Amino acid sequence: MAQEKPTKNSTTGLVAVFTGNGKGKTTASLGLAFRALGHGHRVCIIQFIKGSWKYGELEMAKQFTPLLDFHVMGRGFTWKSDDLEKDKQLAVEAWDFAKEVIQANTYDMVILDELTYLPHYNILDEEEILEVLRNRPREQHVVVTGRYASAGLIELAELVTEMKEIKHPYQSGVKAQKGFEF
Repeated sequence: MAQEKPTKNSTTGLVAVFTGNGKGKTTASLGLAFRALGHGHRVCIIQFIKGSWKYGELEMAKQFTPLLDFHVMGRGFTWKSDDLEKDKQLAVEAWDFAKEVIQANTYDMVILDELTYLPHYNILDEEEILEVLRNRPREQHVVVTGRYASAGLIELAELVTEMKEIKHPYQSGVKAQKGFEF
């Protein structure tokens, strides 16, 4: 059954997209997760690209069980990959897992962190992603993050925010810092 577009004052689940070259896409999605958790909603976060770093959000997530499930499904950033085929395989496995999570309808919100990279790099078929999002449970919110959000995804979503980089500490030699970037 195709997802209906929400109407004024409806409780229909929304698709939100945080995209663009600026910092803050994952951070914005985590803000929505905290908001949902504050209302007792169940949230599942699936990260497609991030790998073995010790992210602060992973440590914090432990404090929200059983309402929050956090799945890091990648090995790290693909543009630094030592085995691109392995990364592609893990991405497809993560997408299969994400489809099951969405269709099972056990979460009020599903966050697909850095999913936009997969169709952009031809790892996944964009139309398959759009079809899953169109046919998700009516009341389920889905948040998609990552650069290169496609025109199709932007058209499907009810909320789209583009993060635009104006200035970043890395430009002046400041490396990623614990508690701020991870």
